[in-house]
Amino acid sequence: MILIGIGANLPGPDGGAPLASCRAAAAALDAIPGMRLAALSRWWESAPIPPMPGAPWFVNGVARLEGTLDPDALLAALHGIEDRFHRARPYPNAPRTLDLDLLAYDDIVRPGPGLILPHPRMQDRRFVLEPLLEVAPDWRHPLLGPAGALLKALPPQELHPLPA
Repeated sequence: MILIGIGANLPGPDGGAPLASCRAAAAALDAIPGMRLAALSRWWESAPIPPMPGAPWFVNGVARLEGTLDPDALLAALHGIEDRFHRARPYPNAPRTLDLDLLAYDDIVRPGPGLILPHPRMQDRRFVLEPLLEVAPDWRHPLLGPAGALLKALPPQELHPLPA
């Protein structure tokens, strides 16, 4: 099972809302050669983590993909999609036009260097685990256990699903 986090809190290059960028990114995931979009969570709105006064709230979701592309090639494809949305990385956790995170690729565990799997901070992020459980309710972190238990261990966060 391949899980991709999708997020944005700045307008896209066309001036569209972050939600529109996230929806377009989900469609772009389905167009990656060798991959297929199998499931997509609802869209969630959340306050920035860590808190940044004045920063716009994020739109977040999780996609479940199926396919044969290896993890490094998939990450390169994700970065290509981010580039099309003019993703900039001026500093860690900066506001962004689009963020695509390779959260998990089957049960692969890679400590780095380079691509780290599963994503090293996903278990600390309610805005990742809530939508992840919608597309993969039985998913287990290969080192930490069931996603549902990881979610229950987290403190509250300003987070709510967007209307359909």
